[in-house]
Amino acid sequence: MINFSQLQSKHYPICIVGLGYVGLPLAIELSKTFSVIGFDVKEERINELKNGFDRTREVGEEKLKNSTIEYSTDPKIINSAKFIIIAVPTPVDKNNQPDLLLVEKATETVGKNLSKDSVVVYESTVYPGVTEEICLPILEKFSGLKAGVDFKVGYSPERINPGDSEHTIDRVVKIVSGMDEESLNLIAEVYGSITQVYKATSIKVAESAKVIENTQRDINIALMNELSLIFERMNISIYDVLDAAGTKWNFLKFYPGLVGGHCIGVDPYYLTHKAQALGYEPEVILSGRRVNDRMPHYLAEKIIKTLVNGGRDLKVQKFVLGGITFKENIPDARNSKSAVIYDDLKKNNLDVVVFDPMAYADEVKHEYKIELIKEDDLPKADVLIIAVAHDEFKKLFFANNLARFVNPGGLVVDIKKILVQNEVEKEGYQYLTL
Repeated sequence: MINFSQLQSKHYPICIVGLGYVGLPLAIELSKTFSVIGFDVKEERINELKNGFDRTREVGEEKLKNSTIEYSTDPKIINSAKFIIIAVPTPVDKNNQPDLLLVEKATETVGKNLSKDSVVVYESTVYPGVTEEICLPILEKFSGLKAGVDFKVGYSPERINPGDSEHTIDRVVKIVSGMDEESLNLIAEVYGSITQVYKATSIKVAESAKVIENTQRDINIALMNELSLIFERMNISIYDVLDAAGTKWNFLKFYPGLVGGHCIGVDPYYLTHKAQALGYEPEVILSGRRVNDRMPHYLAEKIIKTLVNGGRDLKVQKFVLGGITFKENIPDARNSKSAVIYDDLKKNNLDVVVFDPMAYADEVKHEYKIELIKEDDLPKADVLIIAVAHDEFKKLFFANNLARFVNPGGLVVDIKKILVQNEVEKEGYQYLTL
C-alpha cells in the first residue's frame, strides 16, 4: 500500500472524484500539501474550474487561481493516483429511498482505473455498510484486484456546511476510518495534514456517525415546527416561548423552519432505510421527517387562509416569493422547500413570481420550471414571502424600505424572521411568520 511520504513527495497524486460542494474545497486544501487531480464527469464543471469559476461559491477565485490542481474529465487519469477520494452526491428518490446510483457509478469508474497498492476513501453520506458491502465488491469486480491485498478502502464523512465561512474543512474535526489499522493510519495522516482528525473504530461507525448528525438536527427542528403549530392555536409566539425557555442553561436552541437541501432533509432516510431493512420501524425519525416535509404545505395554506380571512380577493393578489435556494447565502436550490410553497400557490391559480439574487436562473428553470425575475423587474407585491434569509434580502427588505416592494396594506410573510414585527406593522403592513 502507498505510504504517506510517497504521497507527500508528490510523486503519486491524490485524486478527488466529484468536484461539487464537498470535493472542490477538499481538493483545494489537499493541494497545499500534495499533488492533486480533480476528476468530474461534467465537462462544463471542469471548464469552469479551469477558468477560475466555482458556481458553488464555496471556493473564491483567488484560491482557484493559485491552486495547482489538475482538472480532468478523462477517467484514465485516476490510474495515476494511489489515494482516491470519492465525493459524489447521495440523494433519495421520489419515494424517499436511498439513491446510490451516483456513488455506484463513481465506484465503477474508479474500479476500472484502479492501480495496485491504492487506497479508496468515501466521503458521500451513506447508511452503515454501504462502503464495505456495496462499494468494495464493485471496486473488486471492475479492477480485478482483491481488497485488503491489492487495495484498501476507508470512509471519512464530509463535514462541509455550504455558505459557512467559519466551519471550513480546515477548522473542523474530521472523522476517519479504514478497513484495517494500516489504512486507518494512512487516511488519518492525509486528512491530518489539513485538519484535526478523529479515528473511528470501524468504517460502519464512521458511516453511522455521519448519518445521525443530520438526523439529530432534523428531529430537533421537527420538534420546533410542531411546537409552533401547537402554540399558534393558543395565539402564542413560538419565538417568545423559545426566548423564555432559552434562559435555562441546558436548553438547546433550535428554531422552526423549512428543512430542504441535500443533508438534513435527506440523510435521515438513509438511516431509516437500513433500519427497516433490518425489521425495525424507526418511529421518531420518520415522524420528524413527516412534520418537516409538511411545513411548506402548511405555510402555503396559512398564507391563503390569512388572505381569505382578511377579505382579500386571491385572484387579484400579486405574490413575490423571495428565495428559492434551500438555505441562505448559497446558490444551491436542490430540494428547495420554497419551491413547494410556490407549487402549492400556483395550484390555487395564484399569480406568483420568484426572486432570488443568489440562485442560478438556468439551474432553477431546469429543476423546477420556474423563471427567476430580476430585482429591476419586480412587480409591487400584495404578498411578499421572504422564505430565505439571504444577506441581500436583509439589505433590501427592511421595514421602512418595504414600500419599494409591497403595496400599501400588503402582507409580509417573514418565514425566517429577518424583520421585526412591530416595525413592519408600524409601516402599515400585515405581518405573518411561523
